[in-house]
Amino acid sequence: MNLPNIAVVAGGYSGEYAVSLRSASGILSWIDRSAFSPYLVVVEREGWYVHLEEGSEPIPVNKDDFSFLSPTGRIRFDYAFITVHGTPGENGLLQGYLDLVGVPYNTGGVLTEALTFSKYHCNRYLASFPHLRVADSVRLRQDMPQPSSHELVERLGLPLFAKPNAGGSSVATSRVDTEAELERAIREAFTECDEVLLERFIAGVEVTCGCYEAGGALHPLPVTEVVPKGAFFDFDAKYNGAVEEITPARISPEATALIQQLTSEIYRHIDARGIIRVDYIIEADGLPTLLEVNTTPGMTPTSFIPQQVAAAGLTMPKVLTSIIRERLPQA
Repeated sequence: MNLPNIAVVAGGYSGEYAVSLRSASGILSWIDRSAFSPYLVVVEREGWYVHLEEGSEPIPVNKDDFSFLSPTGRIRFDYAFITVHGTPGENGLLQGYLDLVGVPYNTGGVLTEALTFSKYHCNRYLASFPHLRVADSVRLRQDMPQPSSHELVERLGLPLFAKPNAGGSSVATSRVDTEAELERAIREAFTECDEVLLERFIAGVEVTCGCYEAGGALHPLPVTEVVPKGAFFDFDAKYNGAVEEITPARISPEATALIQQLTSEIYRHIDARGIIRVDYIIEADGLPTLLEVNTTPGMTPTSFIPQQVAAAGLTMPKVLTSIIRERLPQA
């Protein structure tokens, strides 16, 4: 029986390379091998390679048709499960390539990924819809004159956050508590991206909610409450356990329903596919403010999505199978 060949695509060109490989490891452990034949494909600047097993020589991918030459013959991939965090898997470049070679995949299309990769543009777009509140922010570009630190603090107040406008995992992200810290924080963010987002600090309860589509219907997942042990939910909190993650969140049923409703609306507004995760802060008035949308959420052992799937009474193999089959009906 010939099973569909699934490329679990990881790596990429950003500071999230290692995190992406950890996500790929999780996905490979969950894919149902009675239904699919999964392969790890690592994307690097020097080339794309299939890793058949640990310690084996990587096999180059033929980009003409997204295939590779295995010991038993040439294998062409039927589907790509993208788990590249950052470029080129989260900004539409990889999606455009896969569209050209006719291979379906698990994320939104080129426009969706390009939009959501820019936190500033995505939030400005979503702010145009009723019921969606976003944090006030300023975008800085390296090729444009920048306001002074004093002007920026006057606009956004303190504390504030400085982060790369395109990127994730809180890489090069800083909480700024004084005006004197702002210039250094901006420089650090510019090391990861040529655009920097400065965002107003929002006080409240941080929560996050996943959502996926299967069988033509949306399935919002239980909400997770995020309680970082440090100043904010940084890289150490996300991947080294310096955080308390509570699923389901300690919020009212009404607040949970609202978060799930907004997450489903955002899913449709951005024309998402597969599984996404949306982060919010519930402010003192009881209403959520949108932080950002992640269309390629982490799938590491400490990631939110596996926790939420378990809390929903589901399993990761079942969810991944339903996501793959949504775009690969013959599977």
